[in-house]
Amino acid sequence: MREKKMSTIAVLGAGPGLGMSVARRFAKEGYAVGLVSRSSDRHPGYLETLAASGVPAVAVAADLREPGGPARALAEITSELGPIDVVYHGPGAHDLSAPTIGILETGPADIRRAIAATVEPAAEVASLVLPAMRSRGSGSLVYVSGLSALVPLPFLGPYAPASGALRTYARTLAAAAAEDGVHVGSLVVGGLIERGDIHQMLTDPTTPSPYATLDPDELADAIWRLASGLEDEVVFDVLTPQPAEG
Repeated sequence: MREKKMSTIAVLGAGPGLGMSVARRFAKEGYAVGLVSRSSDRHPGYLETLAASGVPAVAVAADLREPGGPARALAEITSELGPIDVVYHGPGAHDLSAPTIGILETGPADIRRAIAATVEPAAEVASLVLPAMRSRGSGSLVYVSGLSALVPLPFLGPYAPASGALRTYARTLAAAAAEDGVHVGSLVVGGLIERGDIHQMLTDPTTPSPYATLDPDELADAIWRLASGLEDEVVFDVLTPQPAEG
C-alpha cells in the first residue's frame, strides 16, 4: 500500500509573531512547512524551531510583492516538500519605518500602491495554487486582512480601502471555490500581535505594553479552523470599544 503523502503548508509571511505561530500550529498537526519571508537572516532559527516538531521544513527568501516572487517561492516549496495543501497569506508591512498618511490626504496613486501591495499578491498566489487544489478537490487558502476592512480607521489612509478589498476578494473567492472542495478563509485582525516585528518595534520588553495586544498562538488556532473548513471568517478585535453590559 502506498504511504499517504504528508500534507504541506506554505506560510507566506514568516515572521516571529503570527507567521511562526502558524508554522508551529500546523507542524503540530503533522504538516510539512514551507516558510517564505523577504530576508533569510532569521531562517536558520525558524528551521531549528521546527526541527523539534520532527516535520520537514524549508525556508525561502522572496518578496511576494515583486513580479514573480510568489511563483518562485511556491515552486521551491513544491520542489522540496511536494504539492501544497494549505496556503497562509499574511505578509507583513513592507517598510515599518514608512510614514503613514490619513484618509483625507490619500490620493488615487496612494490607493493604487496599497492595492498593488496587498490584493495583487493575494490574487497571484490564488492563481498559482487554485488550479491544482480544484483538480484534487481539496485545499485551503487563508488570507489575513486588517480591521479597517470592517471598521472605519481613517489614520490608515490608503491601507483601509486596500484591506477592505482584500477581505472582499477572499470572501468572494471562498464562494466560488467551495463547490470544488477548496476552503478560502478570512482572518480579520484588529490589534497588535505579540512577538511580531511591529510589536517589537513599538514596545519595551521590560515594561507592560501600553497597547491592546493579541496572542499569535490564539490567532494560529483560528487559522487552523479556517483551513479545516470549520469556519469561514474569524475576527479578532481589541481596538474597538465594546458596549458596557447591563
